[in-house]
Amino acid sequence: MSVTSLKPNIEHWQERVDLAAAFRWTARLNMHEAVANHFSLSINEDGTRFLMNPNQMHFARIRASDLIVVDANDPETLEGPDAPDPTAWGLHGGLHRHCAHARCAMHVHSTHATVLASLADSRLPPIDQNGAMFYGRHVVDEGYGGLAFEDEGERCARLFHDPKQKVMIMGNHGVMVIGDTVADTFNRLYYFERAAENYIRALQTGRSLRVLSHEVAAKTAEEIESYPEQADRHLSEIKALLDAEGSDYAS
Repeated sequence: MSVTSLKPNIEHWQERVDLAAAFRWTARLNMHEAVANHFSLSINEDGTRFLMNPNQMHFARIRASDLIVVDANDPETLEGPDAPDPTAWGLHGGLHRHCAHARCAMHVHSTHATVLASLADSRLPPIDQNGAMFYGRHVVDEGYGGLAFEDEGERCARLFHDPKQKVMIMGNHGVMVIGDTVADTFNRLYYFERAAENYIRALQTGRSLRVLSHEVAAKTAEEIESYPEQADRHLSEIKALLDAEGSDYAS
């Protein structure tokens, strides 16, 4: 019997399982930063109540039942026994408060995305199919102002004004990826890190880049965005691998 079928009496259980699997696999890919990064998933209509990882718990051991519920409109959340990390409250609270289309949000300091965010020009050119996936679909934050407490989080959230843009390259910081579901968002996070790695490695050759034309890059981005079930199947396979290992992520 699959581990994911062992469902306790906790609300939003399937969403919790999906999010826990994403945490585990992000750690497996070494895309996390110790205990400093955060994922969140909205659970009400306007997006202001959301699931989030507990304060400073390692991604590699987060279970579905460990996830906390945060209310972006309730500052007293920071005073409770299950209070989130203050920067998680600032960044994710601001995002879910101001961007209703950001149902799920994943913030990491993964190596290649952060290297890209450290360049004077942090845009991702479409030099390959992975890079084309983000053509016209990312925004660069060039105004880093320190740790993402409430003011900084709100400033970042307001940069997501174009619903088509679902990746923020956070200059001097890392990356924020948003989406409709856990599967959608994690798939985008995975491919953005791969695209950033390909670009950084290409720069390291010192040779000229073969950049796709606007027409081809835009066409490719549209084709990938509408590709059937790819994100859902990606997450489903991750959960199958974790289940086969006897992981406790879904407990």
